Amino acid sequence: MSTISSHAAAHSSTRTQRLTAAISAALLGACLVYFAGFSHIAAVHNAAHDTRHSAAFPCH
Repeated sequence: MSTISSHAAAHSSTRTQRLTAAISAALLGACLVYFAGFSHIAAVHNAAHDTRHSAAFPCH
C-alpha cells in the first residue's frame, strides 16, 4: 500500500507548478495571436486572416 501512495505522490504536481504552466501557456497563446494579428508578413497574414475575422480580431 505504501508503494502506491508514494508512487502517486511522486507524480502529483503542486499548485504552483500548475499555475506556472497555465500562465506560461496563456502568455504563449497571446503572443502567437498578436504576432499573427499584427504581422506584415503576407504568408502569416493570409494564413490567419479568416480566423481573425471570425474571432472579431481587427487586422485592417
